[in-house]
Amino acid sequence: MRLLISAFAPELGPLAAAPPAGWEIATVGVGAVSAAAATAALVADRWPEVVVFLGTCGRYDDRVPLFECLWASEAIATSLEEVRGGAYRPKIERRRWAASLPGALPGHSVAVPPAITCTAEGAALLSAIAPVEHLELTGVFEACRLAGVPCGAALVVVNDVGPQAQAQWLANHEEGSRRLVARLKETGFFAAG
Repeated sequence: MRLLISAFAPELGPLAAAPPAGWEIATVGVGAVSAAAATAALVADRWPEVVVFLGTCGRYDDRVPLFECLWASEAIATSLEEVRGGAYRPKIERRRWAASLPGALPGHSVAVPPAITCTAEGAALLSAIAPVEHLELTGVFEACRLAGVPCGAALVVVNDVGPQAQAQWLANHEEGSRRLVARLKETGFFAAG
């Protein structure tokens, strides 16, 4: 069995009602902490062969177009305070997680701050870390790493990070999720053994 997860059901697009053969679906909640705890519980309960996260993300600049479907090549824990020099992580704290499952979409690094960035200044600062922002991946990747389960993530860009992010996300997230599922189906990803 393969496990397909998202923060909440709408990000599974049409798969929420009809998962692909051989896949089970679940949701893990919003934010890295909720996602880590829920993913760990799901993995311990179901012991899937692989875990794939589907979701939406925001872009920091125009390196990645709106509605681009991408594979998260790595998830990077970060924050504005770290980038500004007002905070740091202990050297022993894990900061980067590479995807342990190959994807069928273009790969990009993904910044994972503790909260949604809502200023243009913040987006400009975090753009040095990665082209896009997402909230759950570090938690999902760490839970799977600890369990030894291969994991990856497919995301779709639905908004610009900054002051208009929430309005754009509300307007685009359902269409983006549909496009992401369609793109993965085109690549034959769900049929892969």
